[in-house]
Amino acid sequence: MKKMNHPLHGHGYGGANLDNVQIIPLKEVDSTNNYLRSLPAEEVKNEIVVAVAKSQTAGRGQRGKSWESEEGKNLTFSILIRPTFLEARQQFILSQAIALSIKEVLYDYVRSPHPRIKWPNDIYWNKKKLGGILIENDLTGKQLDKCIIGVGLNLNQEQFASDAPNPVSVWQITGHTTEPLTILRKIMQRFSRYYELIKKGETNDLIDQYHKSLFRRVGFHKFRIPGGEEFDARIRRVEPDGHLVLERTDGQKQTFGFKEVEYILN
Repeated sequence: MKKMNHPLHGHGYGGANLDNVQIIPLKEVDSTNNYLRSLPAEEVKNEIVVAVAKSQTAGRGQRGKSWESEEGKNLTFSILIRPTFLEARQQFILSQAIALSIKEVLYDYVRSPHPRIKWPNDIYWNKKKLGGILIENDLTGKQLDKCIIGVGLNLNQEQFASDAPNPVSVWQITGHTTEPLTILRKIMQRFSRYYELIKKGETNDLIDQYHKSLFRRVGFHKFRIPGGEEFDARIRRVEPDGHLVLERTDGQKQTFGFKEVEYILN
C-alpha cells in the first residue's frame, strides 16, 4: 500500500481548529507519531497540534505491538506539545491528563460498566481494551522538550482479526456508530483544559480523578510479576512519577514500574 503523508480534505474530518489546538487530518500515514515528529516547525501553528488519520499502516501500541484499526472505523491520532515547563520527573502528569480526558468523553457513550483507566494509561471496559496510549518524550537536560502522545481508540470496528487478546469497540458494546471527529474534538477540549491546569500547577483535582478512575481500584485482585509470581493485592496509589504501589493481603506494600507487574484478567 502506498504511504500518503498529506492532509485529507472532504473525507469527513474537515480542517478543524479548537482554541489553541491545531488539527491536521490525514488520509493515510505510517504513524501519526512519526508524522508529528517530522513536522516542520513552520507548519506548527498552535500550542497543541493534533494529527488524525483515517488509516495508519504502522501504528504502534505499548511493548512494540502493532495497533489493529480498520480503515475509517476508529480514531487514531497523535498530539504534539512542548511542555518545557515540566521537569522529566513530572512527565506522568501528561499521561494522566490524556487518559482521563479519553475516559471522561467515553463515559457519555459507554455505561454499565463505564470505562476505566488500566494503569498506567490503557482505556478499559469491563476486562476488554477500548484504547491505548503511547507517549514519546524528548528531554533537554532535566526538562521536557517535546512530547508526542499517540492514541488509538476502538470506535466502530465490528470484528478484530489480530491476535490481540482482548480488544473491544464502542460499537460492539452499544451497537451504535460514533463519529470519530466528534470524539476527537471532545477529547481535545478536555485535554486542552487539563494542559492549562498543568501549566498553572493546579493538578490536584486531575490526579484525584485519575485515581478514582483506575481499573480495579477497589478490593483485592490478581497480579503477576512477568515470568514469575502471581499474587493478590489492592491498589494503594500511583506515585507522581507513575510507579504503582500495591498492598498484598498480608499488608506488605510494593512499588512497581511500568512492565514490572501486570494484571491477571481471567
